Amino acid sequence: MGKVIAVANQKGGVGKTTTCINLAASLVATRRRVLLIDMDPQGNATMGSGVDKNSLEQTTGDMLLGDVSADELLIKTEHGGFDLLPANINLTAAEVALMELPDRERRLRDALITVQEDYDYLLVDCPPSLNLLTLNALVASHSVMIPMQCEYYALEGLTALLDTVEQIRQAVNPRLQVEGVLRTMFDPRNNLANDVSGQLLMHFPDQVYRTIIPRNVRLAEAPSHGLPAINYDKGSRGSLAYLALAGEILRREDTGSVSNAVPV
Repeated sequence: MGKVIAVANQKGGVGKTTTCINLAASLVATRRRVLLIDMDPQGNATMGSGVDKNSLEQTTGDMLLGDVSADELLIKTEHGGFDLLPANINLTAAEVALMELPDRERRLRDALITVQEDYDYLLVDCPPSLNLLTLNALVASHSVMIPMQCEYYALEGLTALLDTVEQIRQAVNPRLQVEGVLRTMFDPRNNLANDVSGQLLMHFPDQVYRTIIPRNVRLAEAPSHGLPAINYDKGSRGSLAYLALAGEILRREDTGSVSNAVPV
């Protein structure tokens, strides 16, 4: 059965969607079967995968409400090689409707049961808040990957998110672990970034990926073309970094070195 990884951080602009798209394509390049699940009403993962979110008749919102199955909603991306469960702004209305439904925090987990065995990895792009959609993602997942910029307040935000993960693990999803903390949009010329990176390694030595995602123009340009960076410019520093991240994840799986989610 495929491993479900939620890519989450309550702070926006840290590279969650960029990570989801490019990690999905990089894992496909290693011959893994990958499903990307867009759980953000902004639909950026959908657009960045080359699918027009505005033309969608059904989205992950309909899937959560039980109006369509995951099998029926699946879209095969043209370039990335991964499958997609798409989203758009209609997911916001679905979130409101979910509040009235039983087991509202388990809807995504239940919806994925029919397709989970078809994939090696299922990546969930979460919205930039700890809302019901993110809760659904964390309840459905085996682990959570936390992209973050090395900037002021980053450690405080990370600590709060780890506390939330631990609460969910104790209350509704005992299998939930921290997959890893990913440093994104990193500029080694920035003294603050280097300082925060050092603090991350000191406080969370077993949870920080060795791979660092650099600030890279090609990574920023690729979504406007509906392409993962590996398809837009395979030799770019951003593409190579995500390929390295995929390799690191696979090596961790082989050695079983995934960190438990613990309060900080």
